[in-house]
Amino acid sequence: MPRRLRHLRRFLSRWQASAGYLNRTLALETWFPHLPLGLAVGLLGVVHLLPPLIRALGLRFYSQTLTTLTLNLVNVGLAGLPQIGVGLFLVSMSVGLLLRSRLAWVTTVLALGAGIVLLLLQPGDHLHDWLLPYSVVLLIGLLLSFRHFDRSSLATATLFAFTCLTVLVGYGVVGSYLLGDLFQPPIRTLEQALYFTIETLSTVGYGDIVAQAPQARLFLVSLISAGMVAVASIFGAILVPLISRQMEALFHRRKPMNRKDHYIIVGASALAYNTFQELCRRGEKITFILRREPEGTPYSDLDVVVGDASDIEVLKQAGGEQAKAILALTDDDSENAFIVLAAKELGKVRTIAAVNDARNLKRLRRVKPNLVIAPPVLGGELLAMALSGETIDSKRLMQLLMGSI
Repeated sequence: MPRRLRHLRRFLSRWQASAGYLNRTLALETWFPHLPLGLAVGLLGVVHLLPPLIRALGLRFYSQTLTTLTLNLVNVGLAGLPQIGVGLFLVSMSVGLLLRSRLAWVTTVLALGAGIVLLLLQPGDHLHDWLLPYSVVLLIGLLLSFRHFDRSSLATATLFAFTCLTVLVGYGVVGSYLLGDLFQPPIRTLEQALYFTIETLSTVGYGDIVAQAPQARLFLVSLISAGMVAVASIFGAILVPLISRQMEALFHRRKPMNRKDHYIIVGASALAYNTFQELCRRGEKITFILRREPEGTPYSDLDVVVGDASDIEVLKQAGGEQAKAILALTDDDSENAFIVLAAKELGKVRTIAAVNDARNLKRLRRVKPNLVIAPPVLGGELLAMALSGETIDSKRLMQLLMGSI
């Protein structure tokens, strides 16, 4: 049994090493899984748009005059509009998925569920045979990868709101224009369709254009319902976070820290945060340098400077000239090296750099930081010693941790 356990541990160790190498080689964190999922959702939206448009245009079998084309568009009526709405919504939400927006992820999951219901209610054809399982697999993929969609920035929310509003207005204009003969007076131009859509969404209701047929009334029901959902989403996505942020700044405003005799930690890695916690327990002052403004993270209430730490001006802003040490603890070894080089231009401040890949250890030493720390090298050595039954040498472990071997 112990031998099998050792084999299992060795297999898991090799698998983790292979997965880590593949992750670093392909830079998976920068594009997976949000890029393929976003493209897949966009493709699904386009596919949802095709059947009702093809039925409306009648391009499968014959060319049409303008009169025949208009008649076919009207005959599509409400039957194709819900599917068109789902398709437009999925295409717009694919942009939010590419930005790893949590809000876009939630709305896409809901839209996919609605799309699956529509497909189940429609008669099957050759397109239906693969579209339904494709939607189900895509929904499962989104549910399994929800941890990767963790961004909730104001810029993403604004883009989401603008996209929703654009799609909604487009849906209203196209729908009212295609069903124009079912209104009194009839809607003949796109300008009239735009006017009627804005009038409906704003709930003004002048009464100058009235729906006469059941199809037109049902279309207005869908437009008004979608408008209420869009307004609620826009309010929740933009106004609520903005108001909450202002209230928090008003009631929890902190005085800026005196950036002198402090430590500067660069990066948002696990090593950076653990180092911060241990230094805080010892009563030290800490300033973080992060590439983007922290939102909903453990760093949101700390002294943070936003910028590129390899820029000497950013280091000066963080008080680098009066700091006890500058710790380059990002997940990118090349970035850590550039941070050390920039810190050396400030004077005699101590520099500490972390190495994430043992192959970069010698390269990082060339920039001559005061201390190099290599936790992955130490972890690999400890695992190898434990698996082979070797005696753990504390002196050797310290050399590995400090990158001295």
